[in-house]
Formats: sequence, C-alpha cells, structure tokens
Amino acid sequence: MILTGHNTMKEKIKKSILKVKPYVPGKPIEEVKRDSGLKRVIKLASNENPYPPSPKVIKAIEKAATTVNRYPYSDCYYLKDALVKKLGVSSSQLIFGNGSDEIILLAVRAFVQPGDEVVLAKPSFLMYSIDAQIEGAVIKSIPVKNYQYDLQAMKRAVTPITKLIFLGNPDNPVGTYFTDQDVRSFLKGLRKDILILLDEAYFEYVEQKDYVDSIKLLSEYPNIIVTRTFSKMYGLAGLRVGYGISSAEVIDFLNRIRDPFNVNSVAQAAALACLKDKSYYRQIATDIRQQRAYIYQELTKMGLQYVRTYTNFIIVHIAEADKYVEFLLHRGVIVRSMSAWGLQNCFRLSIGTQAENRQFINILKRALKDIKEHKL
Repeated sequence: MILTGHNTMKEKIKKSILKVKPYVPGKPIEEVKRDSGLKRVIKLASNENPYPPSPKVIKAIEKAATTVNRYPYSDCYYLKDALVKKLGVSSSQLIFGNGSDEIILLAVRAFVQPGDEVVLAKPSFLMYSIDAQIEGAVIKSIPVKNYQYDLQAMKRAVTPITKLIFLGNPDNPVGTYFTDQDVRSFLKGLRKDILILLDEAYFEYVEQKDYVDSIKLLSEYPNIIVTRTFSKMYGLAGLRVGYGISSAEVIDFLNRIRDPFNVNSVAQAAALACLKDKSYYRQIATDIRQQRAYIYQELTKMGLQYVRTYTNFIIVHIAEADKYVEFLLHRGVIVRSMSAWGLQNCFRLSIGTQAENRQFINILKRALKDIKEHKL
C-alpha cells in the first residue's frame, strides 16, 4: 500500500527529535582537497592526535584484520582484563562503547525519561544536549564563568526532577579543568539518585596534581559514571573505542541496552596494544605540551587572546572569527568555528605536529595582515 499525504513521516516521528540540531563534525581532509583543489591540507579541527598509533598498535591491527570474518568479543574480554589491572576496579564496573560517545548515549537512554531535567554547562560537548533532547529531557544550561564550569550555579540548578548532570573534565570546547576538591565539594549533599557523568576524554593530557581522582570517587559515589576514550591521546579516533567505569549496578543497567557487538575486533586489539606501549604515548604527551607552548608564544606575539588549556586544543579569540576560519580553510588549514557553541568570536585549534603548527601560524599571520588591510 502506498501512503499519501503531506508530512506523513514528520507526523509519526518522535517529537523530541524535531528540536535537535544535528551535530556537524569538522571537515575531512579529503573533502577539503576535493573542493579546493589543494594537494596539501592539514586538519586542526577535531581534537585528534596528529601522530599515528605506535608501531605495536599497527602490528596488532594487521593481525586482528585477518580474523574480521568472526564476531568480536561482546564484552571486550582481553581489553577489559587489562583495564581491570590498570585501574584496580572489578570487571563488573566496566563497559565498552563505539567511542565514549556511545557510553554517554547509553547513560542518557537508560536514566532519562521525558520531562526529567539534565544539567550541563554552556558551552560544553554538543552531544550532551543532543542525546538529552532526543529523550525529551528538560535541559538546564549553566553558563561557564571565566571559562570554568560554575559548579556552584550548577548545584543550585538541581531540583527534585533532576536526573543527570554532565561534567566534562577537562571540558570541550574550552579545555579547562576542575580539581579533586572542586568535585568533592560539588558532590557533597547531592542526592545519590542523580547520575553524575564525568567525561574524561582528555584526562591523559592533564598533568596537574590536583586533578580529580575519579576512580577513587567511585567507592564513595556509586552514582558516578566516568567515561574515557582511546580516540584522543591514543590516536584511535578512526576505530571508535571508549569505555565507562561505574558501580556494578549502573554498568548492569547500561549493558541491558548495549548492542552485543558494539566494539569491533580491530578496535579492541588496537586499544589493548595502546596500553602496552606507555613510552610511545608519554612522548606524544611531551610533544603536545611543547607545541602548545609554541602556539601560546606565537599567538601572544600576534596580540591574540586565547584560553589556557589542559588538553590538545586551544580556543582563540578573534573578531569575525568565521572569516579567519574560511581564510585558513582556503589555504589548506582546517580549524573549527565555535559559533555552534555560541562563541561567535572564537575558533578552536587542535594542536598538530611541529610542521603543521608552523604552517598554521604562518597562514594566520597572513590572514591578520590581509584582513586588516581589507584585502578580503
């Protein structure tokens, strides 16, 4: 039977979906090459690790590729065992996802019902609000204060129908962090039936000694779920593997709605190999720290303001930021406009290799000169 009439599907779709603005990712390198005709393009837009995975990881990927005719371990058995030993938690406290994004999605799907309140910072990772909107949540967005989460204001926003609170630490898109004491003060007195999602996608980049010990917090607060990823520091963004750590009860609920083979076998093997090559990733952390200092230095010379970050990306303040984003794009450097986050005079720069960062700085200097001289 053929259905007729206007807006048939729109009338049937879940109403909460109509309010969602789709997430728009950074442009891929190949797309920019195709559209611009440029042979060399560098991507500094998506907070990716600019370095390839370690040789040990590549070898593990090659080996795992020979068995992709079989389904992967549903529970990431060997990867789970390695993280149990590394983190000092039980296997029942771990869940794995197609990136940490999926763990966030599962948490919202499992705990949030239409009309429940979800508290988050503004700006913060866009998927927090998108996932919550899809479930019909009432979103309470609390503006950051001096580019830091206003934890006191977020706590005051809690009501009897608050179901979930998102805490990005360090936060995306700004890159600031909050301390162990900050989190403990925030949690004190909060109801234990509110799920607290601590998103630690960038925690490996933080060197500050007062950074929160989230694993230790789990023994005191079974309503916390910590999400982490192999996409950032470990450079597996293209394979999509992340994990969540929480109480056995919370993990059991999430596993009930998790797809059975959600993390592919190549991703599992690669993630396990990452954990076995500590020296390679320590060197990456050092390189990122050095390159971050170089970018700070050059931005300061140009008279530009930026937010000091504890991650692998930097927010740069500049009037008419989107004009600079386009200038850079047409010259082979992809950075991210922050307008989708409500930051109109900012763009975000991922920290690349030394050569990539120098190319970015040189083109940005040209942009400043040309725009000031009204050549654009």
